[in-house]
This record gives sequence, C-alpha cells and structure tokens, in this order.
Amino acid sequence: MQVPDPQQNARLIDEARQGDADAGARLLDFHRATLRRMIDNRLDPGISRREDASDIVQNVMIEAHRRLGQYLVNPTMPFQLWLRHIAQDHIIDAHRRHRQAQRRSLDREQYLNPAALSDQSSIDLAGQLFDKQPTPATEAIRQELRENLLNSIGDMNSDDREIILMRHVDQLSNHDVAIALEVTEAAASMRYLRAIRRLKERLSAPNNRNPNDDQPGS
Repeated sequence: MQVPDPQQNARLIDEARQGDADAGARLLDFHRATLRRMIDNRLDPGISRREDASDIVQNVMIEAHRRLGQYLVNPTMPFQLWLRHIAQDHIIDAHRRHRQAQRRSLDREQYLNPAALSDQSSIDLAGQLFDKQPTPATEAIRQELRENLLNSIGDMNSDDREIILMRHVDQLSNHDVAIALEVTEAAASMRYLRAIRRLKERLSAPNNRNPNDDQPGS
C-alpha cells in the first residue's frame, strides 16, 4: 500500500502556509487513507465492532483542521507524524471509553488487526525472517505463512508489535520512527532489529515453522 507522495505533501503544506483556503482540506484528505489504515490496525477488534473507525478518522480530521494553523506556524515534526499523534490520542480515548473496567490500562496497548499486513507485505516480511525467500507453491501454504506471521506479531509485547507496524504497515522510515518514539535513529534501529529478532524466534518455534520446510527438497 502506497504512502502519500512526499512532493505532493510538501506542495500542499506550502500552499496552506501561503493562505490557500482549500489547501488545508486537500492536505488532510490526502492523508485520509493512510490515517484510516493506521487507526484500523490499532483498534482492539472488540472495540472496532462497537465504534466505527470512520467516526474516529472524522474526529481526527476535525481536530487536525482546527489545529492546522498552529502546526503550519511551528511544524515541530513531519505532518504525517503530527497527524499520527492526534490519531493516537483518539485511539486511546476510544479504548478508555469502552475498556475502563479491564484489569490493565490500555493507554499504550496496541492491537494487530488481522488485515494489518497485506498478503504481499506478509510474504516480503517473511522473506526477511527466514533463511531463504519464501516462495509458496500453493495458495494454502501462502495463507498459512501469513496467518503464522500475523499470529506471531499479535502475540508480541506492545512495543515490539508497534515498531513492526510502524515499519511494515505504516511504512515509516527509521528516521520518522525515531521522531515518533522520541528516540535517536540508532535507538529506533536497535529497537526494530530486536523486535525482528524476537519475531523470527517466535516463527522458528517448533509449532510455528516456515511452511516451506515441509516441502520436498527443503
């Protein structure tokens, strides 16, 4: 899934800063699909059945439009990360509204929606984790590989799961991840590598092997 084009994004920001009355609305709409994906991938499935993600997206858009002038005067981070911070607050609010009685706080809890990784993204990520690039011979094997990957990511702790989502679903660069997490790029890279290592260990467990290992000649 494509991320917003940086040149078009920069052009819209510049037009909005110069006073174009419609540029702000176009800028927000430009990021709507990416924002929706980010929210879908972080809502507890139980909550998403009761609260439409579209409503959260719209609330984020309304707040972002109200605060856009302040951002344009003092852009302390890339626009997409600023929008992401607003979205995170609304996701936290949704969890608080619906899950206050749960035994642990959900303020920093992240959730993996089963649709978080596209089929090709799953295969591409799996190719980084196994010793050889997986080339499933059948759709059944491909689907099993994807399900194993999603289940393994879903079982990880929230910090590991979030950085994998940021890199492979949100398609953020290491630089942007560092800004979002308020750490150095070296620290962000180390966190990602550790998360990937732990994910590989989960996938390498005896009950969660690479489906290709069962194929003749493996």
